[in-house]
Amino acid sequence: MSPAAENQVILFELPGSIDLSGGNLLTEEIARIIPAKNQIWVFNFASVNFMDSSGLVALVNGYKKARQHSCRFVLCNLQAPVRLILEVTQLDSVFEIYDTYEDIFAESASSALPDLVVAS
Repeated sequence: MSPAAENQVILFELPGSIDLSGGNLLTEEIARIIPAKNQIWVFNFASVNFMDSSGLVALVNGYKKARQHSCRFVLCNLQAPVRLILEVTQLDSVFEIYDTYEDIFAESASSALPDLVVAS
């Protein structure tokens, strides 16, 4: 995946459970991204009802990679069990978290959404 546009969105559609195998898959997906300055990495948790420490490790490592390359790292659509895990670990104060995908861009003065690339 070779992002071309500034402010390009990389969307990660996550599965229902991020356990050991899901955490490894997420780590692999993040590793495939070629970071570019000003990208927005969006992790959609709409379908995720469970996440363990493997998922947390994948997110923290992804966050570090994104920050090293001046990319935004954003979580959205968190379900209650996942939100609780992030609150208990205090990662909710580290990650940018929005209720919906649209809320991420609501603060922007422009009504147009950036280019979207879905991570495979």
